[in-house]
Amino acid sequence: MRMRTMTHADFLALRRFDALDGLRAIAAVIVVFFHYARPWATGLSGWIGVHIFFVVSGFLITTLMLREHDRTGRISLREFYIRRIFRIWPLYYVALAVTAVGVYRSGGGWDALMNHLPHYLFFMNEYHLQGYEPFLHTWTIGIEWKFYLVWPLVLILASRISTRLRIPVAIAAIAAALVDWSDTWHKMGIHYSVLLIGALLALVLHSPRGYALFRPITHPVAGVAAAVAFVVLHMHIPDLTKHFGAEEPAIFIYSLALALVLPSLLSPGPGRWLLSLRPMVFVGERSYGLYLFQGIAVGMAGTLAPWLPGGTLLRGTVVALVSLFVADALYYRLEQPLINTGRTLIKRFVRKPAAAVPAPAGPPSDRPTTPAEPLPEALPQPVPASREA
Repeated sequence: MRMRTMTHADFLALRRFDALDGLRAIAAVIVVFFHYARPWATGLSGWIGVHIFFVVSGFLITTLMLREHDRTGRISLREFYIRRIFRIWPLYYVALAVTAVGVYRSGGGWDALMNHLPHYLFFMNEYHLQGYEPFLHTWTIGIEWKFYLVWPLVLILASRISTRLRIPVAIAAIAAALVDWSDTWHKMGIHYSVLLIGALLALVLHSPRGYALFRPITHPVAGVAAAVAFVVLHMHIPDLTKHFGAEEPAIFIYSLALALVLPSLLSPGPGRWLLSLRPMVFVGERSYGLYLFQGIAVGMAGTLAPWLPGGTLLRGTVVALVSLFVADALYYRLEQPLINTGRTLIKRFVRKPAAAVPAPAGPPSDRPTTPAEPLPEALPQPVPASREA
């Protein structure tokens, strides 16, 4: 293992961030345990795991767009939306349909599900956050989907005016998201701000000058120290929430801390090695399905093993394994084939073959130090979770 920091050229040369798959795997498991292994898992603070996914999502989506802009001189909205649609919609609507069938057959929660079906069909999930609802845990998918709809437009507009505006616009967007504009927006803005923190990290790391601020943390020794500090912070989330008297400040601090640690997980070191182990990547790649089908998995687990005690490590583990089994089956039979279908549509009907266009002239801090190539579309995807579900 090389004991040195990672250069900006090394960062731009990365084509896949396997460690982020491992990070999502950990987050997915603690979320499932929060839902189905309490009170045993209360100390894991699994409810905050969703914000790991939000930071990672904002970072990856923005990195993809920035590298596309460097490679072609533009960001294609059509390509972006086609990729998102074929990545998110199929598994989501299958999960909704299976949930509806299961609820109908069991008779529990049918009225609640039908009352809020229009919200679920059009990704307005976050407008119902109380009471028993078998599909309630997908409210964060609605938040992410609206982020995907709006953020690319903002980034493109800022880039067309001046690449120097990207970072100030992201900071302004974070500030605006934290304002309580309405009763509906109340307590929702914090989640959008976390997504934007990930986007801001991507913008800063893409700039040579910005990357220089984070380069020291990419040294293996510094990375280990940062990771240990982050784990300590995670274990003290209840104390932080109690100190502020609300979850929102704790969420914001937690997300900023993760953004500071994230660069160390991209560079060679113990953190990247651990999170890039094949079992970690395996779970991370299937974490979207694992999350979506956890409610169905608990019903399956209850049918197969009705003797399972509630609120225990055993129950949480069984639910996670059943959900992972379903996610793995769908990963090969539905998820990946449809993602490939989206890629094929882009190649045939959207993307015009042309030589690479150099990025528009800009200040030295905005120009990449190495030629940019497309990141694989199989980059880790976010897995929503919920505090309330």
